[in-house]
Amino acid sequence: MPAVVDVPLNTSLADLDEALRTLLRRELESHGFEGVEIAFDAPASDWSAKLTAPTVNLFLYDLRENLAQSDAGPRDVRVNGANLSAPPPMRLEVTYAVTAWTKAVEDEHRLLSQVLAILFSHTSLPADLLAGRLASASRLRTIETEVGRPKEEKADFWTSIGGRYKASIDYAVRVEVESGLMFTRGPDVRSQTMRLELDGVRRTMEELQRFGGVVRDANGEPVADAWVALPDLGKMTSSDREGRFIFDGVRSGDHRVEARTRTGEAASGVATVPGGGVDLELGGSRRRSASKRG
Repeated sequence: MPAVVDVPLNTSLADLDEALRTLLRRELESHGFEGVEIAFDAPASDWSAKLTAPTVNLFLYDLRENLAQSDAGPRDVRVNGANLSAPPPMRLEVTYAVTAWTKAVEDEHRLLSQVLAILFSHTSLPADLLAGRLASASRLRTIETEVGRPKEEKADFWTSIGGRYKASIDYAVRVEVESGLMFTRGPDVRSQTMRLELDGVRRTMEELQRFGGVVRDANGEPVADAWVALPDLGKMTSSDREGRFIFDGVRSGDHRVEARTRTGEAASGVATVPGGGVDLELGGSRRRSASKRG
């Protein structure tokens, strides 16, 4: 398959920093912690000596692939109307060492306690913080977070950055990095005929069909986890991550197909079986049955 390389623009780490800055500032201010600076510098001694205001530091000290959640196989994507196959995204775990810096140790502990409460309360970043460039750079609809144990001995950490030992919180954020490598592929095989031989007084043959399609939103993007039904046959399935669904064991003919999401968006269409399947568009008037393919 011919390869296409189109490296995407990705500023997700810088955009993630800005999202965390916004989250901490607004949550701290709502609890009376005004004028707190949010920094991402290495908390070395020469840096801390220049501080003039209470500061929360989020130092990105670890970046590694999250193998436990990585996808194994390629996935299908549509680019400019063409069907392409792309490697699964790289799932990364980004870890910050979070510290608080004030003149009085009591204030420092108070500030660190409030930061811990904020980070622990948000198991994913709020949707409004993902509306800008971060949403396009990382295709997770929600970016998962976790307040966890450090990945290394913190005494060695402070020695390596040239700072004095302080209590710190480890804050892990899981993001995705999309590959710019894609392969062209042939058209989808969306129908299949299965022939069943039935033994009886007279030997007969019955053909059952497999067919499928894709659920998309009004912008043409695939919709995952939509319920898809053949109401006249009592069959139901759901769409996968790429919006695809498949029905097995369907007799030839025209069949109503209906899709609905958990938020109530719906679409319907008619699939001619055997044929090329049916695509459903949520919230739109377009109902498209694909042309017949083998």
